[in-house]
Amino acid sequence: MGINLNPEEIFEVFGEHDPGRHAVETEQRWGDTEAYAESNRRTSRYTKEDWLQARAEAEAIEREFAACQAEGLPPESQAAKAAAERHRMSITRWYYPCPHEMQVGLAEMYVADPRFAAHYDDRAPGLAQYVHDAILANAVDAV
Repeated sequence: MGINLNPEEIFEVFGEHDPGRHAVETEQRWGDTEAYAESNRRTSRYTKEDWLQARAEAEAIEREFAACQAEGLPPESQAAKAAAERHRMSITRWYYPCPHEMQVGLAEMYVADPRFAAHYDDRAPGLAQYVHDAILANAVDAV
């Protein structure tokens, strides 16, 4: 997965979550894509500090989505769409170019794959669907 950290650093960055746990599945599904190659190219050069920064940014965006949902804002609200755009730009910054169409594909996976849905829904019930809907609303506005 392009992570060049020692085991202690991996634990410091990812905690109990093993980033290599789904490496084989990931390579089988997307290994022949430009996005996969670009992500590996970029992340293979990341230091522990880079990983911590990327993780902190992702965490902040997830908190932002959860706050929008908790405030009762619809996924089509400007605040939720702004979170969706920050999500897209974070992927672009850290991993691979993520045009709106690709982000919509990710959003579909967030609700279709129980592992992704649980990641969001463990933070707040229904958050995976909310993130999905906000991403789709943001993509529609971008067209």
